[in-house]
Amino acid sequence: MFFVADKIVFAMAMLRCLSASIEMTAAMLMLKYGRVETALKINAVLALVGPSVMIIVTTLGLAGLAGKISLSKLGIIFSGVALIFYGISRP
Repeated sequence: MFFVADKIVFAMAMLRCLSASIEMTAAMLMLKYGRVETALKINAVLALVGPSVMIIVTTLGLAGLAGKISLSKLGIIFSGVALIFYGISRP
């Protein structure tokens, strides 16, 4: 189907596919149980999955770039990721 020469790109894509399957399973469970309380609990678990996947995929991407870009640019990327988490954690 797809030929991916870079193992890191493949790993990043597979983690995103896993995340999507978890999201779809959660949506189906919400529909199955049909209760707001249960749906809210399932959504709370998803709130942990999303950022975790983002951190892992970003880390894999940075590991793949480590030898290709300068240390200062890596610092800028880390700062950007930190600002994303800071921005979403503040009300």
